[in-house]
Amino acid sequence: MAFAVSDELLGTFVPIAVYWLYSGLYIVLDAMGMDDYRLHPKGEEATKNVVSKWTVVKGVLVQQAFQIAVSLLLFTVIGDESGTVRKQPPALVIALQFIIAMFVMDTWQYFMHRYMHVNKFLYKHVHSKHHILVVPYAFGALYNHPLEGLILDTIGGALSFLIAGMTPRTAIFFFSFATIKTVDDHCGLWLPGNILHVFFSNNSAYHDIHHQLYGNKYNFSQPFFVMWDKILGTYMPYTLENRKGGGFEARPIKLNLAEQSKTD
Repeated sequence: MAFAVSDELLGTFVPIAVYWLYSGLYIVLDAMGMDDYRLHPKGEEATKNVVSKWTVVKGVLVQQAFQIAVSLLLFTVIGDESGTVRKQPPALVIALQFIIAMFVMDTWQYFMHRYMHVNKFLYKHVHSKHHILVVPYAFGALYNHPLEGLILDTIGGALSFLIAGMTPRTAIFFFSFATIKTVDDHCGLWLPGNILHVFFSNNSAYHDIHHQLYGNKYNFSQPFFVMWDKILGTYMPYTLENRKGGGFEARPIKLNLAEQSKTD
């Protein structure tokens, strides 16, 4: 008898596997020498990040354990006791569900993320853990306080899934894609030919601005679009310039709001 794995289990564990596999790809690329594509010189990672990579790995695994627990609980609550697999809707409906889920996730994470910066208590005791990584790297994308991971990622993902009305099978692909996007935004590299940069302005350089002290109150949007930053005046425009010695540097463009609105 063939061993079958439910879509619910795949939707829970596949995005986690994708996280480590895609992060691993960047580790391999780094070993091959990516100095010409770095957003920070290689030495900055050791001097500006005050937490070890092993600590980051353990922190991410803790958050993913929370994600697994909430995901399994969610599927248990909404699951069909008959065991019937929900039929997949037409491709156009799935595409619409993707767009809705992306909008819901972006909206939830923008306002929760921004509030964690505005609220001094939450920033000091919760969100600042993520900003310890001043120089972001791929597998540090989900290095957060467990409470932040629960609020931003786990609850945000659950809301996206429920409001979009997607099936567990569609969720496998959506959350895998969202995972790839999040890892890519934190990879610390600006790679030529990156197709994600073609479709999304929210990218590794955009998010790198946010991780710097001068961008701490800007560029809250994640992981897909930048619309809420632009609508609510927290968008910090930047230029991507070649850095002396190799690589790139994302530099903010200092504009007042009137000038910024003209350029948007």
